[in-house]
Amino acid sequence: MKDQGRSTRKRTGGRLKHFSKKKRYQLGREPAETTVGEPRLQTIDARGNDEKLRALSTNVAQLADGGETSEVEIENVVENPSNVNYARRNIITKGAIIETSAGRARVTSRPGQTGQVNAVSLD
Repeated sequence: MKDQGRSTRKRTGGRLKHFSKKKRYQLGREPAETTVGEPRLQTIDARGNDEKLRALSTNVAQLADGGETSEVEIENVVENPSNVNYARRNIITKGAIIETSAGRARVTSRPGQTGQVNAVSLD
């Protein structure tokens, strides 16, 4: 599992010495990798008395166009700067360019953390 704690290197590039083992709360979870499809949500316990809503798949997005906000249908993922293969696999992450029923849009939310897709229009 990946360590989500302190960096292993200093700002100058030198290595830091470990002063403790990894704690359970420093371990990350597997990425949600939200796909385009029939909406499927998953509730996950977060730290404290909190919950996160993971969107495992979705086909609707809240599109902000100027001052107007509307709910549109997601057709497919055109481009995804976080991973070259994500666009081919239709995986939605923050920053992804999606094709919607109202034109192209950029995703501004984190669907794997919030459970919904918010986007701004590019056309």
